[in-house]
Amino acid sequence: MMRIVVIGQAAFGAKTLEALLEKEENIVAVYAPPDGPKGRVDPLKETAQAKAIQVFQPKSFKDSSTFDAYQAVKPDLTILAFVTDIIPARFFETASKGAICYHPSILPRHRGASAINWAVIMGDQKTGLTIFRPDGGIDTGPILLQKEIDIGPNDTTGSLYFNHLFPMGIAAIMESVALIKEGKAPEITQDESKATYEPPCDDRVAGIDWKKSAQEIYNLVRGCDPQPGAYTLWKGDKIRFYSAGLSKDQADASPGTVLGIDQEGIHLAVPGGKLVVGKVRSSSTGKISGMEFAEQQGLKAGDQLTS
Repeated sequence: MMRIVVIGQAAFGAKTLEALLEKEENIVAVYAPPDGPKGRVDPLKETAQAKAIQVFQPKSFKDSSTFDAYQAVKPDLTILAFVTDIIPARFFETASKGAICYHPSILPRHRGASAINWAVIMGDQKTGLTIFRPDGGIDTGPILLQKEIDIGPNDTTGSLYFNHLFPMGIAAIMESVALIKEGKAPEITQDESKATYEPPCDDRVAGIDWKKSAQEIYNLVRGCDPQPGAYTLWKGDKIRFYSAGLSKDQADASPGTVLGIDQEGIHLAVPGGKLVVGKVRSSSTGKISGMEFAEQQGLKAGDQLTS
């Protein structure tokens, strides 16, 4: 029976471990992040401990002591289930059947930490997932299998991940393990001419430019929902948008102008249409409805939001 090591974190890592155990796979160790502030424990660690599986929580994978402990476990296969650390290639070379890694894009497009965000922001019609053989690079290495899904006009990063790419990813990892056990796992070289690499989707890219087209602004809002939240400025504060909609109704007002506020949310002029923002978050509020935000903060029709 294959000796499997799982490296991962969060709900995806935990659900991957549960699915492997349901298939009665032999999990010999789990690598989870160090405990967070106030002793907060990662869900993958919790799941492993509940099943009496050995847990390692290295601060870095670059230390020789971390590698020595990994070698001592004698893994046949290492599974990377939502990994944000850079893991040296020697970890993958040690396991007799190598390693596999889940990535939520159709590689080689959208390498990097924010693949789903960028697929939405850049207006892609499709996305999906890749299970590949990591080789120490950032989302490089031969492809074992891929699955595609359509990106709907109102999809957000959150809806694509939680409704599709999360459950599909668990199933794809199980399918990949079965192919490896049968000796039928393909290894398809990535086409470097089609590779794209985007930076992390954070506040350096999440600011709304009101001069851009209605669709570009809407794509940014959807791509940054739920994190980090596309933002605009009002009274010097970052106002973040969620649960947005777009209509092609032309507004006779400069982009970023509040056109009205109702149960649907805050209606804003954008070039070539109207953006309706259902939920808002600022530095002084949690995520609340657009109407509630307007009432609390005194936002009204005619007010101008700025880039």
